[in-house]
Amino acid sequence: MSKLANDTRVFKINPEVKVQNVRFENRYGFILAGHLYLPKNFEEGKKYAAIAISGPFGAVKEQASGLYAQTLAERGFISVAFDQSMTGESSGDRRNVASPDIFVEDFSAAVDFLGSQRFVDRERIGALGICGLGSHVLTAASIDVRIKAVATSVMYDMAESMWKGLNNSKTEAERNKEKEYLAQMRWEEVDKGKQVGGFHELPFDENDNPVRANKLFPDKLPADADPVTTEFFNYYVGRAYHPNSINSTAIWDATSPWGYYNFPLEQRIEKIKQPKLIVAGEKAHSRYMSEDAFERMTDPKKLVIVPDATHTDLYDQMDKIPFDKFDEFFKENL
Repeated sequence: MSKLANDTRVFKINPEVKVQNVRFENRYGFILAGHLYLPKNFEEGKKYAAIAISGPFGAVKEQASGLYAQTLAERGFISVAFDQSMTGESSGDRRNVASPDIFVEDFSAAVDFLGSQRFVDRERIGALGICGLGSHVLTAASIDVRIKAVATSVMYDMAESMWKGLNNSKTEAERNKEKEYLAQMRWEEVDKGKQVGGFHELPFDENDNPVRANKLFPDKLPADADPVTTEFFNYYVGRAYHPNSINSTAIWDATSPWGYYNFPLEQRIEKIKQPKLIVAGEKAHSRYMSEDAFERMTDPKKLVIVPDATHTDLYDQMDKIPFDKFDEFFKENL
């Protein structure tokens, strides 16, 4: 239990933190793959506070969520980092499909799992979402009151980003073209009898037509790549490459935006009564999403802006991720 067989985690592993492969089922029947971390100096018979962790969107538990889970375990928490349904090692006959409802449910399934462990106090379970899973965890906490404290790191509202574009840049004409594109993708799947891959946040070419691709990132970064693309490329294809990660090796199912258009996230976050911690990077392109969500929510809440940090800095840069703030928040509220 002290280490994983064929360990492929991409961060520095602490051999003093015990970890094991676990599997648990959500209410739709998907089997979620997770890594369960036990705190240092774990004591049998003791009840611990626990945290469910997932994200970023398109990442796997061997990447950022595992790093967060291991670090919080170092600080005394039970933690589980898990792959979302239909991604990574989690089940699903269709692969790499994103769903707002199912991904929100995955957090509640992780709470089910943690609460079934003999060493977890059911009244002290929290949840943390990184990047795109931050918007899902806030949505989960708005309904699931078993989540006693909820935190996000560089939260990204996936529904808003898909429908409106980054910084509300998508035009109505582009949205109409995207709906035509999604209809075409569904007919392609019908005619081919198999899935079709495509961007989850649809880019447009110089003629304002949807761009198609079979892989999220190329093997080599183009010389004219914008700063945000460069940042993600350097993380997923560079320092945190993992073969199971959609963002490292593949692309989403082309129909993934369908659900997010019809069922946006964060619709009732004003109703979250539990304590909330929102963390964002000062230089993160997603910062405005965290701040917008924070403004909508009611007390108790806290916003932390990390100086000089970009979006992906808070995936794995240990000198910038404010683990002291996460530690303090969860110890105070769980």
